Amino acid sequence: MMARKVMLLGEIGVGKSSLARRLVFDKFEFDYKPTIGVDVYRYDVPDTPSRPQMSLILWDTDGNFGDAIFKHIYMKEASAALIIADLTRQQTLDTQRSLAAGFSAAFPGRHIGYVINKIDLVENSDALTLPPHLSAPDVSLTRTSAKTGDHVQSAFISAANAIARRSA
Repeated sequence: MMARKVMLLGEIGVGKSSLARRLVFDKFEFDYKPTIGVDVYRYDVPDTPSRPQMSLILWDTDGNFGDAIFKHIYMKEASAALIIADLTRQQTLDTQRSLAAGFSAAFPGRHIGYVINKIDLVENSDALTLPPHLSAPDVSLTRTSAKTGDHVQSAFISAANAIARRSA
């Protein structure tokens, strides 16, 4: 089974750890514990007719790195990044755009998945106007709630599918 490294990037408090824990353990913890450095998780994505089974090695980074993360050893051999923003904090969407540009420059051709987390905190989140970087037709965007589990698995499966397409 192939294993691929996926970076979880975003500001402090956007829900990177909560998304990883929801995916891997199907749990949500209400006590906030910031990640210091990096936590690593493994999630096995079952095979499909178009993609073999794949292990995603999730690197849940601390949000203090900013753009300096792209020069860090943590990033070595990353196949993809899920760049997470908090729907309730506009500045995290700006940071998301900046992190995507940095990842794209450091790792050209690698998959970038945009995740907007905490949709459970906003009524009718689908009706909100998104910034231009999330409105392009070729953008991989998933709206999630780590709290309820909504669309969490699909964000990671989309990344696995994109990685497999690029590897073929």
